[in-house]
Amino acid sequence: MMDENHNAYHFIPNLFPHLITAMDQFYGVNQPFDEGQLIEWEQIQQIHLEPIEDKKMKILITTFWDYPFIGGLQNYITSLKDGLENLGHSVNVIAPNHFPADEMETLRNKYSEEFTQFFNKRYGSFNPKILHNISKMYSFYMMLKNIDLAEYDIIHAQDRYTANVISILNQYNQIPLLFTPHGFMTQNRLKFNLMEKGSVEEIYFSAIDSQAVKNANHLIILCDVFRPILKNLGAEEYKMTTVYTGIDFGEWNIQKEAKKSESKTVITCVSRLRPRKGHKYLFKALALIKDKLKNVEVRIVGDGEMKKTLKKQVSELKLKNVTFLGSRDDIPKLLSESDIFVHPTTSDTLPISIIEAMFMNQAILTTNCGGIPEIINDNFSGFIVEPANPKQLAEKLSLLLRKKSLRNELAGNAQAFAQQHLTVSSMTKKIEEIYLSLV
Repeated sequence: MMDENHNAYHFIPNLFPHLITAMDQFYGVNQPFDEGQLIEWEQIQQIHLEPIEDKKMKILITTFWDYPFIGGLQNYITSLKDGLENLGHSVNVIAPNHFPADEMETLRNKYSEEFTQFFNKRYGSFNPKILHNISKMYSFYMMLKNIDLAEYDIIHAQDRYTANVISILNQYNQIPLLFTPHGFMTQNRLKFNLMEKGSVEEIYFSAIDSQAVKNANHLIILCDVFRPILKNLGAEEYKMTTVYTGIDFGEWNIQKEAKKSESKTVITCVSRLRPRKGHKYLFKALALIKDKLKNVEVRIVGDGEMKKTLKKQVSELKLKNVTFLGSRDDIPKLLSESDIFVHPTTSDTLPISIIEAMFMNQAILTTNCGGIPEIINDNFSGFIVEPANPKQLAEKLSLLLRKKSLRNELAGNAQAFAQQHLTVSSMTKKIEEIYLSLV
């Protein structure tokens, strides 16, 4: 009689052997993999995502997250796609939500059960986060395997998960595969205590990180701060190129609107209301200079899980000039009415909101996080303070509120840098050069 775990033992090692090897080492398991082969390549029925015209290059952009959606990653993908198409290339984007939801759910449930059996038998237990992730990866693989990768000249993975999955499907075609990490992956989760050091989760997700780097022919990184992290994962210097995120301001040519009152100064903060965005430190800073806020309006733009907590903090600090505007789709207009842009983040890579503020001629006050110091030159195109430091925030805010000429100087320098280095055109031309060097 066939073992009830037979299927699980067949497919898991063959698709993700690096993950099982890492977990085996953690649990001290020496049991060899089953030699069965699940993938029968000749039986894969390949389909086209959609007809695409015969242009310079045919490019596939992959993401493990829903697309289109709201957020920095999705904006990046859209800008990259539009920019490449403007250069004459054909671009497809593929994400899990592009497949029928009921089929994806059925697959996830099926493989969740099989992986549960596999982990319980091999390790005597299972980790829920690992189970969820590997089931979703395998489900995505099962849908992706019907796509004809041979029609593409370039594949560009926008996360570590698709960089793992797509490489399995690409092993026969050997299409140049690029990987762009949009976060600091496992290292970041450890830093913020979202994952226990030395845990099986660290072992598993670190293996995903390392394999994503190994699979990539080239790494396009958002800022130089990624370099040491990726080197620790095995990346070679010559295989990494920094390309700063570009945004399209063709439709954002909005002049500074005349203020209702020239004496009023507007401070704007645009970001999700999440713990790591540092709003609470901004409010503490405002409380320190409350006597200097008589003709100041503070606009908090965005929504998120911290909204209730932050509103309570504002009330307790009696900051009557702070207004929560929620999610807005008129950011250019709001910034055109603003004088100072504050981004008090405690963890970030290269925030799009800062780039938007640069284009919109804002005096920028932000923190020393991620790649921010690579685009904001402290005391030249903005002010940079240490994260989670209300005192420093208060000092710089006070200076900006007091000196309009300084605001104008910083804003002008930031805008000039953005116009030269942070456009979609600049970004896509640099990425195009990398693509062409690989085909």
